[in-house]
Amino acid sequence: MRILKIFLQILVVFMPWKIRRVVLNRFWGYDIRPGAKIGFSYIYPKHLVMENGATIGHLNVAIHLELIYMEKDCTICQRNWITGFPLNDKTKFQRFPDRKPFLIMKKDSAITKQHLVDCTDVVTIGELTVIAGYGTQILSHSTSLKYNDGGCAPITIGHHCFIGTRSIILPGSQLPDCSVLGAGAVLNKRFKDEFALYAGVPARFIKKEDETNAFFSRKYNPK
Repeated sequence: MRILKIFLQILVVFMPWKIRRVVLNRFWGYDIRPGAKIGFSYIYPKHLVMENGATIGHLNVAIHLELIYMEKDCTICQRNWITGFPLNDKTKFQRFPDRKPFLIMKKDSAITKQHLVDCTDVVTIGELTVIAGYGTQILSHSTSLKYNDGGCAPITIGHHCFIGTRSIILPGSQLPDCSVLGAGAVLNKRFKDEFALYAGVPARFIKKEDETNAFFSRKYNPK
């Protein structure tokens, strides 16, 4: 039965988009608006909401999530791996009954290419934020040495943020609004100061950013 389900899911991937959207909405119960689009990607969370202008490019995989919610004009580009741990699997994370395997992308946010996003607990990406470059890992779960089991915690990335290439963002981390995470940084805590550059291993406050920088003053302009 499971093999048949996977076969059908793969078959749907290769349908013309207009037909595929109808099939996904009707038989998978998704809410993909007419102005949204998915390329040749294997995208099968339990629930999927894509508002107008939201796009998912080619060769992405998204599985084992309860929800992906993409607000207007969000983008997931190419070759990203997005995964979680389903709530109906009780073999792990019993100490975290309130966890939410969600990916929430606010308006006009973007995940570029070849990133890994682990949504064992909720990952929120703010409006007009960019996960840039290649090879960033967003990891909402880890292994507890104390309890010898899995642990998890939400990750929050604010609005108008820039995440540099090959960064690592660990469980429970927070990047404040209008902030930059330098390339190769390891974010492992909750920071509060906005308009700041954070970098290093582990990441620390480096300097204040100029609040008049054009990146921080971009506006959401619906197409």
